[in-house]
Amino acid sequence: MPETTRLEVPRLMEVLIASADIRRRVCELGNQIARDYPDSTPLLVGVLNGCICFVSDLMQAIAIPHELDFVSVSSYGAASESSRNPRLVKDLEKTIAGRDVILVEDIVDSGHTLHFLRETLLSRSPRSLRIAALLDKSERRERTIPLDYVGFEVPDRFLVGYGLDFAERFRHLPYIAALSPAEIEAEPGHHEEVA
Repeated sequence: MPETTRLEVPRLMEVLIASADIRRRVCELGNQIARDYPDSTPLLVGVLNGCICFVSDLMQAIAIPHELDFVSVSSYGAASESSRNPRLVKDLEKTIAGRDVILVEDIVDSGHTLHFLRETLLSRSPRSLRIAALLDKSERRERTIPLDYVGFEVPDRFLVGYGLDFAERFRHLPYIAALSPAEIEAEPGHHEEVA
């Protein structure tokens, strides 16, 4: 496959959400969060690594004081498919007891990872816990998760771009695209996304 620039779309993918649409929706979510927390300093908790673009743009769109921390979860281990048994790889640096916390995730798929994180964080007694997800792939949901802020509903396709990757590729794309089955099959050791 030839090298691509930021503006080119690789042959084997279809752009589903343009960068301008992402920017507009993230601004709307930031405004909504600011309205919901007029007297608070919420803590945004980004779920690494996929959230990095979303949380970066979201924090710039929230026009009230807020703080930032990160967690990282592994649900794959040595396997290429999710074990559906997530574990915390990087924990929070801040204490969340009595705080308003917003968990920021790139995509909600099966719901296993967010269910695990939600239960883990609730056990630490935050004042409130809400979830912001850029993408909601509800067709694949296996665990019920309350989503408070959702950017876009997306189809059951393998998505990349704006922080989402496939074998560590395509995170840099400024839009959300769906990979073709040919692209997925061509990658050695390909895996199925389950978040």
